[in-house]
Amino acid sequence: MRIALLGCGVVGSEIVRLLRANADDLAARVGEPLELVGIGVRRPERVRDLDIDASLFTADAAGLVARDDVDLVIEVVGGIEPARDWLLGALRAGKPVVTANKALLASDGAALHDAAAAAGTDLYYEAAVGGAIPLIRPLRESLAGDRVRRVLGIVNGTTNFVLTRMDETGASFAEALAEAGALGYAEADPSADIDGYDAAAKAAIMAQLAFHTPVTIDDVYRVGIGDVTAADIASAREMGCTVKALAVAERSVETDGISVRVHPAMIPRTHPLAGVREAFNAVFVEAEAAGQLMFYGQGAGGAPTASAVLGDVVAVARNRIAGRRGPGESSYAALPVLPMGRTVTRYHVNLDVTDKTGVLATVAGAFARHDVSIRSVRQDGRGDDASLVLVTHAAPDAALSATVEELRGLAGVRAVSGVMRVEGGEP
Repeated sequence: MRIALLGCGVVGSEIVRLLRANADDLAARVGEPLELVGIGVRRPERVRDLDIDASLFTADAAGLVARDDVDLVIEVVGGIEPARDWLLGALRAGKPVVTANKALLASDGAALHDAAAAAGTDLYYEAAVGGAIPLIRPLRESLAGDRVRRVLGIVNGTTNFVLTRMDETGASFAEALAEAGALGYAEADPSADIDGYDAAAKAAIMAQLAFHTPVTIDDVYRVGIGDVTAADIASAREMGCTVKALAVAERSVETDGISVRVHPAMIPRTHPLAGVREAFNAVFVEAEAAGQLMFYGQGAGGAPTASAVLGDVVAVARNRIAGRRGPGESSYAALPVLPMGRTVTRYHVNLDVTDKTGVLATVAGAFARHDVSIRSVRQDGRGDDASLVLVTHAAPDAALSATVEELRGLAGVRAVSGVMRVEGGEP
């Protein structure tokens, strides 16, 4: 089974290493040897710490994919173009593809799936979500006979590290992010992680698989963690909660649509996701028959991601040898993706208020006008330090947002802060 590898950075180098180190075991598991016949890179002349023939490297990735002696293509370059053209070329030629490219799958995965189906070949992408965590295959295969209600996950190690440090040490956002960068958990430009783009791409992929519905990154509501403060973390702790950056995909019983969103949220410390620390990832799945399932592990990194890639390679190679195709895209349900305003959520709101009679009634009136029920309210401090901390019952997000806007203009309310969604059960 002859393999073309596109990309030889951190993940690609680990794939090369594992292909060589585990060659005999992989051959036994597949039924044929796995032979690396070419590596597409930007700079073939670059010196790499890999004990392989330098002639395998080429800058002509498209030409490598088109070669007659290539049976299978692995892509770990990332980005939309030129990766999209390379993978479409491979699939249209009937060559199975294994990719870790979450951005491409979340933006134009339908074109890849259509090309794979038309050619009767495989498109596998376990490594695109959650690194080494087996998640794609359970959603696509193990739970295919069930109805998934909800997927709730921590799918970005950088944001989880930052929020963990803020929770455990009292650090500010800037301090925690600086530590993440110093330890190698954050890129020099961390915006894709901090602003939620990475998690949004993964959320789109998970939603598509869980609900058999076409979902792209443009369908995902996204809020980053840059505005989370030490005060938010402290307020969550007082409620018995912690703050996590969550990817949420759920099916609405009332509308039979789905909502997909990425944002920071308070979750009870009793929830399984609350104990996921530092750069680890975890995904919590709720299904009608299977109940509650949790997948946990290393969500990124060269070796964990390479492990997931090679798991797909073994599956795809076995399929090719047996003359069969694995499961493809299932989008038969075509459920509507609900706008965020129609999504049912809960809010935590912290109000700095004037310490005088009638303010609480005024605040409660604003919630009532938007048909939002208050679950709990706590009054802290006196005089200039007076504040109200409220948690709502579930309501349409548009109603909650409108309530917050009205609160900002109410007499007796000096400031509105700590506005954050609450997920994962009652705190």
